[in-house]
Amino acid sequence: MVHNIPEEFMLIAAQIVATVAALLHVVFFVFESVLWMRPSVYGRFGIASHEEAATIRSMAYNQGFYNLALAGGVLVGVVLLAQSGSAFTAGKTAVIFGTACMSIAGIVLASTGRSYRRAASLQFFPAALALVLTIAA
Repeated sequence: MVHNIPEEFMLIAAQIVATVAALLHVVFFVFESVLWMRPSVYGRFGIASHEEAATIRSMAYNQGFYNLALAGGVLVGVVLLAQSGSAFTAGKTAVIFGTACMSIAGIVLASTGRSYRRAASLQFFPAALALVLTIAA
């Protein structure tokens, strides 16, 4: 029983960190798809004017739903990780896929310019940590 403690710890840690990564993506969805036209929101994304925000509103709306879909997949995976057998395997697969996509998106965002590095870090690090912990679990 003692030799299973690290594996159990990894699984619980993976579930917690994956949930954090997913909830961050729900927040991104709310910003991009619900609250986009507020100056305090679009300003966080480096958008300087209402006109510029209106021009890219549909793109932000679409991106928000991508974030929501990834979050949903990861959250379903987290729930399934608490099961056994094929449900556990499906959950692990869902969390690995979702957090890998989030991690890649964080890397891509970081590559677009220095001004995006803080946002990219917020997107990348929880997802990447959840990915590593889930693989190890």
